[in-house]
Amino acid sequence: MQKKTTTDSVDIFQWTGISARGKKLEGEMSAQSIALLKAQLRKQGITPLKVKRKQKPFLSLGTAEKITAKDICVVTRQIATMLTAGVPLIQSLDMIESGTKNKSLAKLIEKVSSDVKAGQPLAAALKQHPRYFDDLYCDLIHSGEQSGALDRIYDRVALYKEKAEALKSKIKKALFYPIAVMVVALIVTSILLVFVVPQFQDIFNGFGAELPAFTLMVIAISEFMQEYWWLGLLAIVGFIFAYKEALIKSKAVRNFNDRMILRLPIVGDILKKAAVARYARTLSTTFAAGVPLVDALDSAAGASGNVIYRDAIIEIKAEVSSGNQMNWAMRNSKIFPDMVVQMVSIGEESGSLDNMLAKVASIYEQEVDDAVDGLSSLLEPLIMAVLGVIVGGLIVAMYLPIFQLGSVV
Repeated sequence: MQKKTTTDSVDIFQWTGISARGKKLEGEMSAQSIALLKAQLRKQGITPLKVKRKQKPFLSLGTAEKITAKDICVVTRQIATMLTAGVPLIQSLDMIESGTKNKSLAKLIEKVSSDVKAGQPLAAALKQHPRYFDDLYCDLIHSGEQSGALDRIYDRVALYKEKAEALKSKIKKALFYPIAVMVVALIVTSILLVFVVPQFQDIFNGFGAELPAFTLMVIAISEFMQEYWWLGLLAIVGFIFAYKEALIKSKAVRNFNDRMILRLPIVGDILKKAAVARYARTLSTTFAAGVPLVDALDSAAGASGNVIYRDAIIEIKAEVSSGNQMNWAMRNSKIFPDMVVQMVSIGEESGSLDNMLAKVASIYEQEVDDAVDGLSSLLEPLIMAVLGVIVGGLIVAMYLPIFQLGSVV
């Protein structure tokens, strides 16, 4: 059976014509081509005058609603649920396609369904869309198809995606608060320097006395902000843009960023726990799906999310390939906690490595959750303290000359 090409697809056309009685008519009709549409109109006694293809609301996956990682996670869970309930794969895909409100997602599922109907394996159909289905996802589905346990593998993939998205959400939450502190502090400071300090400066000009050094410094900063605020804004925007571009294009910058972020107080510890959780969850899912341990370590290295852990996992893979036990290799890497190494050792000895890794992942996912909640509680008073110091410092700088003038009088 050959794959359906784009010429076999049905489009909607808008037409204008004249009936047998000479009356002008217009309407819309579905057809595979303009020639076939004109033939259909002539059969109905209508002479076509003008026919044009109707503009679709979206031309590609990217022109309509965006497909997010959460959308893929939901679709994966829906497929897993239907397959477990005994619904055939093609019917499951068709039901999800008709039920989704996201037109881009419906188009994506329709393409995958068409390829499967044309005889392609599901993993091969998914592999044509690497933007939404990565190598790990496709390899796991391939393992499920080969073993004849696609429903069980899909359930594991769905669980993996759900845990990964939940962990990603927690990390974003952890990083949001420090950034929020800096942004709020910057905005408040800028408002005070640009609008409030100049009012005091007019008062000080009438004193005729020498101002304290702290006050002069704040006034100098205020004058610079009033004159060159656009330069500061441009520098901030330019730095953010240049840094984002460097992260995309330069591996050295990405590696430096990964190393520095792990050294941050509190946040760095959360990210370390998240990397361990991703490593354990990925390895547990792939190994349980029947993927060889060496190949599973490749997937875990890619999913670790940090260059330090990725390099360490690649070294672990090399040692495992040489015949060493994984727990021994993990201990030599010196980045995994002793508890994790010991649990992996127990899993290898008992022959239940996938279950032990799943337990490790659950433990560290919970620790990340608790740490993020603790960070939120810690940073709320910290925000108030930082803003208090900034606002209080500016107020002291402005009132210090008034206090000195009062003492002289």
